[in-house]
Amino acid sequence: METKIFVRERLKIGKDEKKPRFRVLAVSGPELVIRVKHIRKMELEQIAKKSGAEIVYIKIAKKKKAKA
Repeated sequence: METKIFVRERLKIGKDEKKPRFRVLAVSGPELVIRVKHIRKMELEQIAKKSGAEIVYIKIAKKKKAKA
């Protein structure tokens, strides 16, 4: 079974903020444990490369604004 890391972009973060942009939702596969909630893209890619994991980016459904 191939290891997969499921992540999505954080909702409450500005475009130019220097904060981690992704949130780890789940990890499937043999023995890979990630102990952070928020992670930078470069860190995520390095972990995936070294462990042979695949990164799965989850898309967020945009909320529709209510019409007045």
